[in-house]
Amino acid sequence: MESRHVTTPFGRRPITLALVSRQIATKEIRSDKTTDKWKVLRDASEARKFLGLQDRSLAVLEALLSFYPESELRRGCQLVVFPSNVQLTLRAHGIAGATLRRHLALLVEAGLIVRKDSANGKRYARKNKSGSVESAFGFDLSPLLMRAEELAQMARRVCADRIAYRRAKEDLTICRRDVRKLISAAIGEGADGHWQKLESAYVELVRRIPRAPLLSDLHGLLGEMEMLREEVVNILDIKQKAEFLSANDDQNEHHKQSSNTESLYELEPGRDVEERAMPCQNREPIALKVFPLDMVLRACPEIVAYGPNGRVASWRDLTSASVIVKSMLGVTPSAYQEACDAIGPENAAVMIACILERAGHINSAGGYMRALTSKSKRGQFSLGPVLMSLLRAKGISARSVHDHGALP
Repeated sequence: MESRHVTTPFGRRPITLALVSRQIATKEIRSDKTTDKWKVLRDASEARKFLGLQDRSLAVLEALLSFYPESELRRGCQLVVFPSNVQLTLRAHGIAGATLRRHLALLVEAGLIVRKDSANGKRYARKNKSGSVESAFGFDLSPLLMRAEELAQMARRVCADRIAYRRAKEDLTICRRDVRKLISAAIGEGADGHWQKLESAYVELVRRIPRAPLLSDLHGLLGEMEMLREEVVNILDIKQKAEFLSANDDQNEHHKQSSNTESLYELEPGRDVEERAMPCQNREPIALKVFPLDMVLRACPEIVAYGPNGRVASWRDLTSASVIVKSMLGVTPSAYQEACDAIGPENAAVMIACILERAGHINSAGGYMRALTSKSKRGQFSLGPVLMSLLRAKGISARSVHDHGALP
């Protein structure tokens, strides 16, 4: 029992070999070592969970440091403070006497302070004839100086863990929203796929998220949610590719009639590109060209996150990303296919990227895309001014784009 242990006159906590060894270790601090006392306090505050301390303990430690007159703790100075319990109570925001003694004992156990006992158990200082403190009895702050680097390392670890936790939580939230939107859009549009099974898997994953998850919990759930999102995207991507193949089969003869049509993947970065869509009655064979990919990505960087492995390195990647984004925005397959037929799949992907960039200002992305497609058919809309407007909004001038080789 606790009463069987030998205790100091300042409290009822037992003296342990660890406490004695810490007190001896403080005598080995380098003579030139210094540290800012408030920085040590901040580091100890950050690392309080590692140290087993509470907020009240840190308030008591702050009060003790306030009795040390210098801003820096240094080996050659008198590091023993000797306030009375009444003075400590006042500076610790009126903490109760019993609570004060308990938190002083916790600070001693955490190895942040050491008791330096007098013969009668009182806290006081003995001064010489000149008035300088010759010796003092109370609480020795040397452990803070000795452990300054260790506490700073603990604080950095806590900060890194907090950042990792916040990022994992944000990533899980974003992934969770993506899966929810994709499944809802697929079910609402009647897309082929085992959506009820995927919906059940999603609901079960969400149910398993703890109210106060650990970092390991978040990483595990994020991995499962990303796998679910990948499965949903693969199903939608396969369906979209099938639609494109079907559409291409129907239009093979039409494309064969055009000897001037240039493939998207044959365009060189510096070649001349046509940005205006011809009226539908004048489009005998359609010979649409597209804008440079670099220009599109600089104007619409948001879509890059939805490309394969989070990047867009080719027009094929941009088209794949637009398939994912159009479902998230609520653009129906028919509206997207209509745009592909009117201005080509690559320009339709650019249109999706532009809509995503301005999604916060558009109430109905599907209706907006149909309206733009209709204007494109009549020759009343071009993607060029839209891209340039987005570039200007990001502080990128047309001359800057030209200098970087994004415009011919």
